[in-house]
Amino acid sequence: MSTIAVTTSQNIELDYDLSSVGERIVAGLIDYAILFAYFIIVSLSISFSKMDSSTTAIIFFVAFLPFCFYSLASELLLQGQSVGKRVMKIKVISLNGERASFSQYLIRWLFRLIDIWFFSGLIAIITIAVSQRKQRLGDLVAGTTLVKTKARTTFNQTLYTQVINENYKVIYPEVIHLKDSDIQLIKEVLLSVKKTGNTILALEAMRKIENLLSIKSQHEPRFFLETILSDYNYVASQS
Repeated sequence: MSTIAVTTSQNIELDYDLSSVGERIVAGLIDYAILFAYFIIVSLSISFSKMDSSTTAIIFFVAFLPFCFYSLASELLLQGQSVGKRVMKIKVISLNGERASFSQYLIRWLFRLIDIWFFSGLIAIITIAVSQRKQRLGDLVAGTTLVKTKARTTFNQTLYTQVINENYKVIYPEVIHLKDSDIQLIKEVLLSVKKTGNTILALEAMRKIENLLSIKSQHEPRFFLETILSDYNYVASQS
C-alpha cells in the first residue's frame, strides 16, 4: 500500500495511506451519478413548466450552476471530500498534512478541465498512476493529494481515553488552550509511535506541545502525550 510522509506545521512528520486510482474512480462515479440524477430532475421540472424561452433559459442557467461548481463547493464544505469521496473514505489534504486552502481547492477544480473533462479522465489516470504521491495534474499544481480517512486500527486500539472517574485530577490545565487539530495530531503521533517504535517522534511532539502551552514536563514523552489526551478529554467533558 502506497503511503506519503508529510511534515505538519508543527514540523512533525506523519505517514498517510494514499488513495488508489480505483478508489478515486469509484468516488467520481458516485458523484457523477448524483449529478446525473440532479440533471434529470431539473430537466424534467423545466420541461413541464409553462414559461417563455428566455425565462426558461435563465432558470436553466441558474439551476445548473450547482452542477458546474459541485466539486469545488463540496470539497470546501465537507473539508476535502465530496459525497463520493466520503463514501470511499478518502479526502483531499495539503502536502503539509493540513486541510487544503481555498486556493488549493480552486486550482484542483480548474484543472478538472484538463485532467478529466477534455481528455475523459485519461490525463488524471496517467498522472495518478505514475506520480509518487498519486497526484493528478491539478494536485501537482495545487500541492495536494488524496489520502484514506479509514482508521488503521480497531476501536479497541484507538487512543481516545474516556475519563470516567469524577475525581480525576488534571495535571496540565493548560490543555484548555489546545485545538481539536492539536489533539488529533497527538493521537496520530502516538499511533505512529506504537506502529513504528519511533520514540523520537513522541519527543518532538512533546517539545512542540510544551512550547505551545509554555509548560515543562518531567514525564517520559509517550506518557506526557497520553496525559495530555486524558486531561483534554476530561476538561472537554466538563465544558
